[in-house]
Amino acid sequence: MTETKDNRIGFIGLGVMGHSMAGHLLDKGYEMRLYTRTKAKADDLVAKGAVWCDTVAELAAASDIVITIVGYPADVEQVYLGGAGIFENSAPGTMAIDMTTSDPGLAERLWAAGSEKGIQVLDAPVSGGDLGARNATLSIMVGGDKEAFDRALPVLEVMGKNIVYQGKAGSGQHTKMANQIAIAAGMVAVCESLAYAKRSGLDPETVLASIGQGAAGSWSLNNLGPRIINEDDQPGFFIKHFIKDMGIAVESARRMNLDTPGLDLAYSLYKKMAEMGFEDNGTQALYKLFQ
Repeated sequence: MTETKDNRIGFIGLGVMGHSMAGHLLDKGYEMRLYTRTKAKADDLVAKGAVWCDTVAELAAASDIVITIVGYPADVEQVYLGGAGIFENSAPGTMAIDMTTSDPGLAERLWAAGSEKGIQVLDAPVSGGDLGARNATLSIMVGGDKEAFDRALPVLEVMGKNIVYQGKAGSGQHTKMANQIAIAAGMVAVCESLAYAKRSGLDPETVLASIGQGAAGSWSLNNLGPRIINEDDQPGFFIKHFIKDMGIAVESARRMNLDTPGLDLAYSLYKKMAEMGFEDNGTQALYKLFQ
């Protein structure tokens, strides 16, 4: 690729989605530095030319753009704030893009803290699961300064297809909460629908061929419905992370004095799944409650 001032990318977090996302950037010729808590997850990317960093500080000091996609808001705070974090070890002019689904209020705090250091900060959570990450078709919703968004766009386009600037800092996270609220109630409906089809004696695959192309069609029905039918509970997105997202959405909605009965129901059902020991399964495993 053509050498640019933003050729050096540091990527933190190589989970179900992050690994594929970092791989796409490496394949495009970016000079990649990696850090994740489990070093073995980086081995194949290092074999392809990425550079392993032993600390967040080392990665931040050597990167033009730092991308993070970690687990929880507490993890986000840990990698950004403090003496060993991104802000204290990045040069002025660096860009930091947090693609974790996290708290909108935290995104605003990170933007303010980064601005004091001369670091551009974007909150850019994603939707599309493991399939979207592997196929580089993620939907990416972005909050922060428009100038920073324009700078980041070429990098974001390597990982996603539907990339929308939503507004000021925190707007990306608020948009992701709206996304998760829609998915939450929708997953309950998908599981109920397929459970009804099976209980009534219909062939679920044949039913899916009909309803997936009609008014009931949705990403969850058409992508996770087949996994449900095949009893495939492997995570495209972990139940434990979905519970985290719904918890953030519930709290954000309460602060805005907004009732969310559909979200509340889904939140309670998924917490029940976690109590039953299924927190490391994919979100489609909710179907177990309806069997």
